[in-house]
Amino acid sequence: MNTLFRSYKEVYTGLQRNVWIIAITMFINRSGGMVLLFSSLYFTRELHYTLSQAGIIMSFFGAGSILGSYLGGWLTDRRNFYDIMLFSLISSSLVLCCIFFTTSMIGLSAIMFCYALCSDAFRPANAAAIANYSKPESRTRSVSLMRLAFNLGFTVGPATGGFVAMHLGYKWLFIIDISTTLFAAFLLYKFLPRQQKAKEKTEEKKSFETPSAYTDRRYLFFILMVAMYGLCFFQMFTGMPQYFKNDCHYNEDRIGLLMALNGLLVVLIEMPLIFYLEKQKRNFTYILIGSICLPIALAIIGMSNGFLLGAIIYTFVLTLSEIFAMPFMMNYAMTRPAKERQGQYTALYSMSYGISNIIAPLLGLMLAQRFGFIKTFYIFIAISTVVCLGFYLLGKKEKREIKS
Repeated sequence: MNTLFRSYKEVYTGLQRNVWIIAITMFINRSGGMVLLFSSLYFTRELHYTLSQAGIIMSFFGAGSILGSYLGGWLTDRRNFYDIMLFSLISSSLVLCCIFFTTSMIGLSAIMFCYALCSDAFRPANAAAIANYSKPESRTRSVSLMRLAFNLGFTVGPATGGFVAMHLGYKWLFIIDISTTLFAAFLLYKFLPRQQKAKEKTEEKKSFETPSAYTDRRYLFFILMVAMYGLCFFQMFTGMPQYFKNDCHYNEDRIGLLMALNGLLVVLIEMPLIFYLEKQKRNFTYILIGSICLPIALAIIGMSNGFLLGAIIYTFVLTLSEIFAMPFMMNYAMTRPAKERQGQYTALYSMSYGISNIIAPLLGLMLAQRFGFIKTFYIFIAISTVVCLGFYLLGKKEKREIKS
């Protein structure tokens, strides 16, 4: 136990104080972030929309995510990332308050769009903050610490959310999310120091002298692969709760615990693993391993026939996909650009997930309604196999470039 404790201690040493502050803020925020996971169930079970209608409403979340990520990146290259993070937290919580005043499809779609626009402006600013506060040799660990905070919050959130939805009602999920987001904003304001304005102006002048991310063809192909990866991975949050509820007949408690298992596994495994792997400097090898786990996980759930053990194994393999792929995707997005273009590059990275968030619920739930969940899973297996091939080709190009 002492050896294990020392290993974990070594993993977390050397990270900057401000990185820890942002991580704690993210943990508080995500602990209340049950909205995305249970929203589709709220729309179908509480408001009695069809699966297709719920998919359309959820797709507006993805559209808002794209615009929010773009605006967040644009502002991050021109303004202080601190102000953007603070504004994002406060505005997203205020927008979510509106969900108590409408049940119409148009109103709910508008709320999901505006909520995602405000909340996802946080991502590029957060990435710029991590890059600013971390040393190059510990950057992947800093990214993993953010993901650990996210997933630790995601462990608490779904487990609590399932209980809350089942015993108190779905609307309490929104109340908790609003409260924790505002508390996260308070912590950020109280403990994270704000950069001086003079530095911001210098960065603004430099940003226009550096080549744009939109002319980087290899990076744009990478973004396409990330979007396709996200399309398959995000079925966990949109289609899977519906599959567990409608086909497997799990209650909200069990669904919440399965989602929480994903977060718990990330918390236990990712940081020690990343501490070992980041020394190898083989981004695309690990991204490819993570990508290969994705179709395997989907095949497992497709063949499980509703058995709980199959759902647990699916969650474990999908978590391995996330642990191997996502930190190194993010690291590549942060280290490829010059410092003056980090906002633009990370905004594109965040936008790729926004695109996934549009298509994932729309395509996944519509296919499920027409063909059933099992056939839908096999369609996503085919898409995720293409993703594996794409990352393999990118990895080969990167290797050739390093050798030359």
